[in-house]
Amino acid sequence: MLQISFKFLLAIVSLCTLCSANAQEPETIYLWKKGAPGFEKLKDKPESAQDWWVRDINNPSIVVFKPAKESANGTAILIAPGGGHRNLVFNSEGRDAALFLNKLGITAFVLKYRLARQEGSPYSLDIHPQQDAYRAMRTIRSRAKEFGIDPNKIGFMGFSAGGEVVASVAYAKGDGDAKAKDPVDRANGKPNFQILVYPGPLWVPTSIDADAPPAFMVAAMDDACCAKPIVDLAQLYYAAKIPAEIHLYAKGDHAFNMGYRTPLKSLRSWPDRLADWLEDSQLIPPSKTSIAK
Repeated sequence: MLQISFKFLLAIVSLCTLCSANAQEPETIYLWKKGAPGFEKLKDKPESAQDWWVRDINNPSIVVFKPAKESANGTAILIAPGGGHRNLVFNSEGRDAALFLNKLGITAFVLKYRLARQEGSPYSLDIHPQQDAYRAMRTIRSRAKEFGIDPNKIGFMGFSAGGEVVASVAYAKGDGDAKAKDPVDRANGKPNFQILVYPGPLWVPTSIDADAPPAFMVAAMDDACCAKPIVDLAQLYYAAKIPAEIHLYAKGDHAFNMGYRTPLKSLRSWPDRLADWLEDSQLIPPSKTSIAK
């Protein structure tokens, strides 16, 4: 009996080892090999992280979260966490979002962009977050084949200040420089669609062109900061006749993240509304549950 138990235990250990070996750890890709232009000397300064935040982003990067191979569908989403340009809420507004998207078969990339409002920061709010966002979009699109994604199905998702980073590139042309020595800089940096989660007010346009990316937007009406940007954008999208889906919840205030910790039942399921929109927009295939219905 003791021998059987030992064999059983050994099998469990072996299985766990195999699972661990097959598990894919997120990969970090730095946006510039030699560091951000003009700040190359800072690239080796370490980041700092504690609990919910990451700071001291001096070597901007994307962290790659891949879905299971059997469920990957070719759609990709770059995620910009919030944090008021002082912190990055990496876990709740980066990793958690990426893992949710992975379940939908989407390849997710979490952007670590430079924080212009962190105390002592050498970065400019109106230059460097946008520069990092463009470079991240171009990196993803230029390496689409490597990542197994469709270069015409790359979205940009932003929470709070991250929503401002999305807006800084979503409404511009985004064309790459065809003559650039670096092939990454030749790629287009404009997202094909965008997801705005209680986005901040910076860079919200007063008008939009016909090529503005289709949008999914969500916020709470009692969010003093970030309900109005969505209301303003909804009017612009309506006038321009560009597809947009807007969810304004009665309560929830700011920073309800992916809804995992809110006591409000409606907000706990908002990511399901995002999944519905992605499916209805033909960005992901119909789910088995949708087919069953």
